[in-house]
Amino acid sequence: MNAQPMLAAKTVHSLPLGKAAADYETVRRALAYVAEHFRDQPEVEAVAHAVGTTPRALTELFRRWCGLTPKEFLAAVTLDHARRVLVETPSVLEATYELGLSGPGRLHDLFVVHEAMSPGEWKTGGAGLAIAYGFHPSPFGSALVMASERGLCGLAFADAGEEEIALDDMRGRWPNARYVEDGPRTAPYARRIFEPSQWRPETPLKVVMIGNDFEIRVWETLLAIPMGRAASYSGIAARIGRPQAARAVGSAVGRNPVSFVVPCHRVLGKGGNLTGYHWGLTRKRAMLGWEAGRAQAARSSFEATVESASSR
Repeated sequence: MNAQPMLAAKTVHSLPLGKAAADYETVRRALAYVAEHFRDQPEVEAVAHAVGTTPRALTELFRRWCGLTPKEFLAAVTLDHARRVLVETPSVLEATYELGLSGPGRLHDLFVVHEAMSPGEWKTGGAGLAIAYGFHPSPFGSALVMASERGLCGLAFADAGEEEIALDDMRGRWPNARYVEDGPRTAPYARRIFEPSQWRPETPLKVVMIGNDFEIRVWETLLAIPMGRAASYSGIAARIGRPQAARAVGSAVGRNPVSFVVPCHRVLGKGGNLTGYHWGLTRKRAMLGWEAGRAQAARSSFEATVESASSR
C-alpha cells in the first residue's frame, strides 16, 4: 500500500476520540433537525440556528468531524444519493469480491479478520464465555466495546444517559456469559476501531462473531461492502444463495452485535430507503456521512497518487 494516500487521508480525521464524541452531540442535533425538516432542504444558517451555533462554527465542526461541509454531508445521506449508490452499483458485492482491497473505496476501510464461535457456544447463550466491556468516546457517541479472549465480540452505541440500556441490550444476546467491566482492556479496541490512523492491513482487527449459522453468513457478507457504498437486503440474500430470504436477512442485520465494524449501517431498503437502525436512524445517517468524507478523501488521495505516478 502506498504511504502517501494514507498520510493524506489521515490528516482529515485525526481528532482525539473525546473531541470527536463532543462534536457528535452537535452533529446529532443537526441531523435530527434536518430529518424533521428534510422536505424544506434547510440552509446551513437555519440548521446552525436550530442547534445554537453560527453557520461558520457549524461548517468548521463538520469539516473537523468528517471532512465535509454540512451541505456536502447532507447530500451524502439523502435518499437520492442512497438510491444512486444502489443504481450505479447493482452488483456491489460481486464487484467487491472481485476487486478485494485494490480499489480506492477500500483504501482506508477497516481491516478485519474474523471467526465464528461454535454453534454450541451460541446455543448455550454464551455459557462459560467471559466478556470484558467498557464505554469509550467515539465519533458516534458513547461506544460500548466488548471483548472476549479471542477478540472483539460486541460494539454498541448510546446517547448520554442511555449507557445501561445499551449494556442490558447486549447482555440479553448472550445471557449466560460472565461480564466484567474492564475499560483499560477494551480501550485499545476503541482506538483501533475509531482512529483511522490505525486502520492498517498489517495489524487487522480480530472479530469474533456470536450467532447462528445464517446470521454469521449475513454478517460475513456485510464485511464485503466497501466504505462509501451500500447494498440492499435482497442483494445480500442473493449473495448467500437465499434470494427469497430478504426479510430474514433484515432480521439478521438488525441482530448484528458488532455495529460499525460489521457495517450493517451500509444496508439500505428497497429503492435506497434509509431504513431503521438498531442504534438509531440519526446515528446511521451520521455513520454514512462520516464515511462519505473518508471515501472522498481516499479517492482524492488515490487519484493524486495515480496522477503523480503517471507524470514521472
